[in-house]
Amino acid sequence: MKPDPLAEAIGQSIGRALGVRFHVEEATPVGGGSIHAAMRIEGTFPDGARICFAKTHEAGKAAMFAAEAAGLAALRATGAVRVPDEIARGDDGEHAWLALEWLDLVPLDAASGERFGKALAALHRQPRERFGWESDNFIGATPQANGYCDDWLEFFRARRLQPQLRLAAKNRLPSRMIDRGERLLADCGAFFRHHVPPKSLLHGDLWGGNAAALADGTPACFDPAVYVGDREADVAMTELFGGFPADFLSAYREAWPLPDEYRTRRDFYNLYHELNHANLFFGDYVAQAARSIERLVAEIR
Repeated sequence: MKPDPLAEAIGQSIGRALGVRFHVEEATPVGGGSIHAAMRIEGTFPDGARICFAKTHEAGKAAMFAAEAAGLAALRATGAVRVPDEIARGDDGEHAWLALEWLDLVPLDAASGERFGKALAALHRQPRERFGWESDNFIGATPQANGYCDDWLEFFRARRLQPQLRLAAKNRLPSRMIDRGERLLADCGAFFRHHVPPKSLLHGDLWGGNAAALADGTPACFDPAVYVGDREADVAMTELFGGFPADFLSAYREAWPLPDEYRTRRDFYNLYHELNHANLFFGDYVAQAARSIERLVAEIR
């Protein structure tokens, strides 16, 4: 069956990127998350077959793919974690796409989870100069403001939680939740009285759906929202929605122990993702975020 025009356009961009002629043999829709459509592209180079994973969206969303590619490149450059290689990126005026190396993935198990815990600690240990990131990117479908900042708490307050609360007001989420959230932002310095975090490169969106393993047990991660921040924010998200084996966190703690106060800051950091889900999907996520805000405000008293 002849591939559709979009698959053909992606195939042509793959060929241009690699400097060869790439003939698309088959394009099959696959799961790609709740934001983008995705396909498995099988094609033939002069020297053999190749399989790619391609995400697609309308052309106006091309900035999301540029940000994702930059994040993958930053993670790849550390050598600490396995991420898919970028093959091609482009648009045809109607659709945008990002073609990546195809990885045959399986869920993390005890052994690969342990390896990933150690790999994540190694990623976080690489020194960085300032908090933030050189350009803005996205957390899911939501724009994520970055820039650089020397004050970590100010960065997290002003460029993570505050924008989500403003968006919640725009979305007409409960006013009490927003008011209590503002109260939390005013007083949250209490969680950082004895905490001066090192500057770590973060994956930024490390829930269970963004990590897996290759058949040989090598852990891999993808779909990043990178920035430099407190490593606890990355670790915290691995506990928010589940999906990571217990061996993952045990191995991370063994490689780089977490302070006793991490548990409270964990909930503070995860509030960012809860608010983002509330703003994107509404429903039960709104109540979850509201409960977290109340609990965190009570912790400060």
